[in-house]
Amino acid sequence: MSASAQDQNPEQFDFVVVANRLPVDRVVNDDGEASWKRSPGGLVTALAPVMTAADGAWVGWHGAPDETVEPFEHDGIQIVPVELSEREVNHYYEGFSNSTLWPLYHDVIVTPEYHRAWWDSYRRVNQRFADATAAVAAEGATVWVQDYQLQLVPKMLRAARPDLRIGFFNHIPFPPVEIFAQLPWRHRVLEGLLGADLIGFQRASDASNFMGAVRRILGFTIRGQQVHVQDEEGKLTHISRAEAHPISIDAQAVAKMANDPKVQARAKEIRRGLGNPDVVLLGVDRLDYTKGIGHRLKAFDELLEDGRLEVGGAALVQVASPSRERVEKYKELRDEIELTVGRINGQHDTMSHTAVRYLHHSYPFEEMVALYLASDVMLITALRDGMNLVAKEFVAAHVDSRGALILSEFAGAADQLKHALLVNPHDIDALKERIIEAVRMPTTEAQRRMRIMRRQISTNDVNRWSRRFLKSLSADPAESAHRTENRTTGAGDRDQEPDSAPEPDSVHQEH
Repeated sequence: MSASAQDQNPEQFDFVVVANRLPVDRVVNDDGEASWKRSPGGLVTALAPVMTAADGAWVGWHGAPDETVEPFEHDGIQIVPVELSEREVNHYYEGFSNSTLWPLYHDVIVTPEYHRAWWDSYRRVNQRFADATAAVAAEGATVWVQDYQLQLVPKMLRAARPDLRIGFFNHIPFPPVEIFAQLPWRHRVLEGLLGADLIGFQRASDASNFMGAVRRILGFTIRGQQVHVQDEEGKLTHISRAEAHPISIDAQAVAKMANDPKVQARAKEIRRGLGNPDVVLLGVDRLDYTKGIGHRLKAFDELLEDGRLEVGGAALVQVASPSRERVEKYKELRDEIELTVGRINGQHDTMSHTAVRYLHHSYPFEEMVALYLASDVMLITALRDGMNLVAKEFVAAHVDSRGALILSEFAGAADQLKHALLVNPHDIDALKERIIEAVRMPTTEAQRRMRIMRRQISTNDVNRWSRRFLKSLSADPAESAHRTENRTTGAGDRDQEPDSAPEPDSVHQEH
């Protein structure tokens, strides 16, 4: 915070992050005393270092409905809680955000629900977030709004505080206009997003989808990556830009943990607990219908039936972190996955080995890195995914350059990790062949691929992502129009890096 801002108002800040959740969780010890600790969400991991360095403020919900919490400071970050009622949690979050927008933006894998009461709640909550942000942002501050729960905030902020520099980042995919057009409130959502000076997306295709929707639905003039935003009378109000800025991870922290002797010992213990199979296959996901968990279970089951893999020689570990358990579609998915696992194990288990080790838990960072190290093949079979940070964590953890990554071409990570074994997860036969290819891959080839992917991730880490986004946000629109905007090129053999560097997807980093 600048000295002048401090003199004017000690409660205002030059850099403000706005997200659905705060970067802290409340914990209660055995004596009943409550305190706060940094939460393990992927967004928090990405932005906490930037916040600490900037002495910034974070606006978000603290996680408990119908409770007021006063602002406080934690680890160098000013925490600004926003209150939500139980009804708003049901309508704004579980309703409009996760039962309307989430399935719509993930290509309607599950049918979205459209309820006017949900929309009304979404609009009111977005206004509350905008008001709280306007109150703590210093004159000329930079505000970075995060994700699909808060798509109306940029325009609301611009109306209240035209002096602010506003960025927005969409961590999940943005659908083609033919799908997005189904949304009854499509005009309002696009207008809300266009309140930002810069709108960031995971993939160039997402930015292109957004521009297509703006052109077709709003009819605004588009030049390159710039949108000439107009008021109701057709007068130009400002220029908004849409760019691809693929998010990444703290690769150095993952590698450091992977080199810890205790973590390496734990990895060996995990393999022993699985009966020391020749090959450990791993799936790590939130329990979400977008992740394609059923597809990989089907492929593994068929490989066992075909005799191409056998229990004892191969084991599949599936970590499925609990997610949105009050939403009906997620309850149904959990039942379906658990029935499938039970059937596979009932058919293929032996007295000494289990075919699928299913773990419906969240795990701490150290345990996840140990699990990555213990595994030979990572299965990312997302049907649609903004990025998928688990894929990057698996690569970063393999400091020995061992292992193989099978990666859905529908995950944003496929744009960077081109030396993974890319697959269409809907094609079960192709998925089976990729699994066999990974299991039988010569060590030298596996190491070559892994070294290239590790180089890409270490070069394009989460710090580079945030730095590049904020640099682009601060740039003059006229200057940015002349820049080359290909932001999703992977490292490749020459370690070529994109101009800028998540629905954060890590199970231990899920919010």
